[in-house]
Amino acid sequence: MTVADPDTPFFDVVVVGAGLSGIAAAHYLQTLCAARSYVILENRQAIGGTWDLFRYPGVRSDSDMFTLGYSFRPWQSNASFAAGPDIRDYVTATARDEGIDQHIRFGHRVSAAAWDAQQARWTITATLNADGEPPREVRFSCCFLFFCSGYYDYAQGYEPQWPGRETFAGRIVHPQHWPADLDYRNRKVVVIGSGASAVTLVPEMAGSAAHVTMLQRSPSYIVALPTHDGIGALLRRCLPDRISHTLIRWKNISLASAFYQFARRRPATVRRLILRQARRLLGPAFDVERHLAPSYKPWDQRLCIAPDADIFKAVRSGKADIVTGQIECFTSRGLRLSSGEEIAADVIVTATGLQLKVLGGVSLSMDGAAVDMSKAIVYRGAMFSGVPNLAVASGYTNASWTLKCELVARYVCRLLNDMEARKLDVCMPVNDDPQLPTQAFIDLSSGYVQRSAHLLARQGLRRPWRMYQNYLLDLLALKFSPLRDGVLRFWAKPAPRD
Repeated sequence: MTVADPDTPFFDVVVVGAGLSGIAAAHYLQTLCAARSYVILENRQAIGGTWDLFRYPGVRSDSDMFTLGYSFRPWQSNASFAAGPDIRDYVTATARDEGIDQHIRFGHRVSAAAWDAQQARWTITATLNADGEPPREVRFSCCFLFFCSGYYDYAQGYEPQWPGRETFAGRIVHPQHWPADLDYRNRKVVVIGSGASAVTLVPEMAGSAAHVTMLQRSPSYIVALPTHDGIGALLRRCLPDRISHTLIRWKNISLASAFYQFARRRPATVRRLILRQARRLLGPAFDVERHLAPSYKPWDQRLCIAPDADIFKAVRSGKADIVTGQIECFTSRGLRLSSGEEIAADVIVTATGLQLKVLGGVSLSMDGAAVDMSKAIVYRGAMFSGVPNLAVASGYTNASWTLKCELVARYVCRLLNDMEARKLDVCMPVNDDPQLPTQAFIDLSSGYVQRSAHLLARQGLRRPWRMYQNYLLDLLALKFSPLRDGVLRFWAKPAPRD
């Protein structure tokens, strides 16, 4: 196929993002769509996405690595939870060993994508930031655009603006931009937040800090799980890698799914079990009801994982504590709460969450008209109503991110192969029911979701517009359901004009 503009290189598929999901997409494009050309546009200068960005102490997976890792590259360890650098090395090695790294254009921040119906093609605009050169605008064109860029803002995390912040004499840092020169040894540290980052930071920093306080406005559910997978280790000793990996993967998928369904159906029971574990680990002197009993039900927000009960051990040892209260203001020596209590600090870590960013902040347009993603409805958790030849790899909120991303990547390849065989150029989900009832794209009450809910696409209440957060249902839908379901429409591009 020729390209009208020689300065705009053409690829069959453009993948945005070289993190876990981007490398998975490339693997399947190479193995299932070998005849199609592709390029990966990555904003950063390295592979790894989230695992290259986050460098805070103790950063690790909060999903087990046998499902967070790739199905096609077994995780070579009995550790269920891995440190961030190990995950980054794993993703980088996958890209290198499969030759995927040769397809990555680093330093390309995609800002816009414009669809031309006449040519049935996307034109992507990106800013190239190359070492030693001033930034410049570059363009690519493609038949199919595949977003694997995650769902949050890589440039800035969420930080509330508390009064008196500028008066604090110590150092304030956000986990998303951890300074390499920060020395917190033998210092008093306050970690503001109660999510996954805070629960990871507190026990890690407690090892060398004078004391660490986790200051939370409201509690989160924290579940202690063993780091070592004993059953997995036995299977790996007795069976070949590929078989043991498959069995461990399905074991973990099944257990996670069963626990989630149980929590949704019996939230009061699961709440009692989680709090009973906390009481056993922390002892009778700790006020579990005040500090570890959220007002919401389990899985209304993501559960926090404590590998080998690390945060519970840090609190029980006295090296860390948990304080629940509202911040009134920063002071020169720390923080003052609305209760009047003052917490001294040398270092304050604002582990206050993420900012969501739709499609990595890329502006979409179709034949010159801007696309409002908040008006779209997600189709099979992979595409959007009214938007042609575009897919997004978004993972689960209740299981490993990679599970859903691999299903979507395989579905995209299935779709592309079918279109190639039938000589079709365009595919687009179409919603013919203006009265289709919808609900939020992400069914969580977490602050980072609620702050950006108005920007996100919606999901329907029935198939194929419903997102079930269920791997088995998605496997059946994305791998085995017919492509021609009456909702996904196909056509060939218009014949060239004389």
